[in-house]
Amino acid sequence: MDPYLWLEDVTGERALDWVAARNAEAEERVTTSPSFAATRDAVREVLDADDRIPLVTKAGEHVYNFWRDARHERGLWRRTTMDSYRGDDPAWEVLLDLDALSAAEDVTWVWHGAQLLRHGPLAYRRALVTLSRGGSDADLTRELDLDTLRFVPAADGGFERPEGKGGASWVDADTLLVATDTGPGSLTRSGYARTARRWRRGTPVGDAEVLFSGGVDDLAVGTGYDSTPGHERAYVFRMIGFFSSETFVLDDPLSGTDLTRVDVPVSAEPAVWRDHLLVHLREDWTPVADGPTHPAGSLLAADLPTFLADGPGGVALVPLFTPTASASLAGWTRTRHRVVLTVLDDVAQRVEVLTPPQDPGAPWARDEPSGLPDHTTVGVRAVDATDDGPDGDRAWLDVSGYLTPPTLALVDLHASGEPGRPEPLRSSPARFDASGHRVVQRFATSDDGTRVPYFVVAPAGALEGDGPVPTLLYGYGGFEISLTPSYSGSIGRTWLTRGDGRAYVVANIRGGGEYGPRWHQAALRENRHKAYEDFAAVARDLVATGLTTPDRLGVMGGSNGGLLVGNMLVRYPELVAAVVCTVPLLDMLRYPQLLAGASWTAEYGDPDDPADRPFVEAISAYHHVREDVTYPAVLLTTSTRDDRVHPGHARKMAARLAEVGADVTYWENVEGGHGGASTNAQAAHKAALEWEFLDARLAAGDVRAARAAR
Repeated sequence: MDPYLWLEDVTGERALDWVAARNAEAEERVTTSPSFAATRDAVREVLDADDRIPLVTKAGEHVYNFWRDARHERGLWRRTTMDSYRGDDPAWEVLLDLDALSAAEDVTWVWHGAQLLRHGPLAYRRALVTLSRGGSDADLTRELDLDTLRFVPAADGGFERPEGKGGASWVDADTLLVATDTGPGSLTRSGYARTARRWRRGTPVGDAEVLFSGGVDDLAVGTGYDSTPGHERAYVFRMIGFFSSETFVLDDPLSGTDLTRVDVPVSAEPAVWRDHLLVHLREDWTPVADGPTHPAGSLLAADLPTFLADGPGGVALVPLFTPTASASLAGWTRTRHRVVLTVLDDVAQRVEVLTPPQDPGAPWARDEPSGLPDHTTVGVRAVDATDDGPDGDRAWLDVSGYLTPPTLALVDLHASGEPGRPEPLRSSPARFDASGHRVVQRFATSDDGTRVPYFVVAPAGALEGDGPVPTLLYGYGGFEISLTPSYSGSIGRTWLTRGDGRAYVVANIRGGGEYGPRWHQAALRENRHKAYEDFAAVARDLVATGLTTPDRLGVMGGSNGGLLVGNMLVRYPELVAAVVCTVPLLDMLRYPQLLAGASWTAEYGDPDDPADRPFVEAISAYHHVREDVTYPAVLLTTSTRDDRVHPGHARKMAARLAEVGADVTYWENVEGGHGGASTNAQAAHKAALEWEFLDARLAAGDVRAARAAR
């Protein structure tokens, strides 16, 4: 029997009393540090800086941005013209002030996005605004009139999607496609919508026409609408599991009911672009018996009308990307005439621009934009792929690296000819002095001989043998998510330049997507331990190369990364001196019963299945805490409003560690959802707790000996 099961009662009085007591202890232990306020303020200054790059999306004649700063904690949704945005001082029109709305309605609203109506008499005059209470994943949608800047009341026929894990899409001014909580029986076991509906203005959402119903054991059902002129289509998505789905095309978005399934493997990711079908494979696929096999990680293209009519056996499938031992597809985006790929090659990124031929079965033309910097991550976003003018083939390039502050460029991909050179529009100033630091990529060898890449950001001297230095090792290793170079002014200010020469390390372990589906699948289910072995191998390599020592090495991870560092804690306590574990999974024997946990059984296995239980229990960090082990110091953080990963994971782990006498600090934010914070002030406070905790444990020398002596 679990003695701490009562801590799973998220808002129970006894549980919240326990949380309040632990929070008070954490505040007393950490915030009383002489440097805490300076650390918090340094982070807040970065988050609130007025000279950050305001990233935008274009719709019609305007570009739209959501902005938070010191004066607008919860944020402003605003817009300006493209010409104004390209100037030095854009003239912003505020459309919605979340601070004012929160005060007026006495709700701590958190922005979850907006979708504009793009056609018809009300085009760009109405928006579906999605808001969350306190940052939870469950949210609601309201219709905003952009002429009056007021929400349209339901009593006057306005669309108001009830709170739930789902969403809505415009079809026309009086019709939405919606997936949401409509009452008993409308949710999957994971807590997401299981019906797709067509909702007419002025009718209750519960009476909306059901277009598709998924099973209660499916992950979710969703909808979407493509408003590209001449290519308008509606879709229904059935998420069977986290890595398996079906996509259906709705023949007539306004009145039809016939759904045509896109006949690709359920493990594949299909996407429609005008009259093209793009298919990203997670597994090898042989569409036709005795035909070619396309390897996992490939991106294929086909003529969509022919594919829907004749299936994969009746159409040419053209490879746009084929993986190699070192190269994988990180992502793609579409402009009016081009498809832009981002490719990782040993975690180094490049961009490729593809143009379809006149003949659907012929090879696509391939180019690369010039002038992109090395050792950075390049985010590519279409400016407005629906635009028939010059913006239709333009793309935003968001570029940053560990020591390279973010820049925003605009590149013209043209309808024909080679892509132009990126035009820099904005750059963020450096938030810390990086002149004495360098970035290097190294490789560790895991227990089974696998080479595991990792990046080191450190003082040049430490990389040349002047160590050891205090070092923080970060990792994730799950859900095919890649960790690539990115700039963090907060890490630079609060860790790298703290004063005594420190290092920050990012491990690209298995379970991630750095080498495509194979890298992810190598650490699924019964092989999950390989991700933890990879992380431990990197830790050992940091010591073997002289960068640090176990007494000066800390690890950090959140969510699935929290499970990673939780396993680092219980499997390899001798390798590290401090663990920062945020919004974590830790009790793997109960995770499918907690909030969205049932949606992750494809990743970890199902503890309720006798065949899976042994290997799931083996990674359940909560169940491997022992009394006879000296553990590193641990900071656990979570949020009461996290409705994705249950706060009970962190609560119970803290209680168990305290029971065996470990040095454990626990802090729970009352809001923030899975991100752990809803405002910049909350984020700065949480970050300062983490950095001050690490500083106290890693910068003072032989902390392990001091801990053992207690």
